[in-house]
Amino acid sequence: MAENNFNDWNRQIIEEFHANEGKVGGPFEGAPLLLLTTTGAKSGQHRVSPLAYLPDGERVFVFASKGGAPTNPDWYHNLLAHPVVTVEIGTEQFPATAVVIEGEERDQIYATQAQHMPGFAEYQKKTSRKIPVVELVRNKS
Repeated sequence: MAENNFNDWNRQIIEEFHANEGKVGGPFEGAPLLLLTTTGAKSGQHRVSPLAYLPDGERVFVFASKGGAPTNPDWYHNLLAHPVVTVEIGTEQFPATAVVIEGEERDQIYATQAQHMPGFAEYQKKTSRKIPVVELVRNKS
């Protein structure tokens, strides 16, 4: 998918998310979806990415799957450089800090996501990299 087509596709999802209180149709119909705003690692510009997520009580996890591509997505590189992010879930928006989950906890969380959304099991099979799991920890105000 060309970069411009991907950006247009993301923009349509973001607009639908905002218009429908966080609900979107198409491939994300019924899936938990959030908007993650990161600060560009090189540009310093804010970037918004619609991502499937795994809610676990108060915890929120996202997955740098990039559809099983051989490289991590840009948003992942951005949050490594600038871990303070903004998260939108439904009509709620809050600041958070991105924390990469490692080891056995990462494996358990990824397995849970793959049970809920089997596409994530396929993404891991398609790539030799271990897909990063990131917790978005709500900042206390």
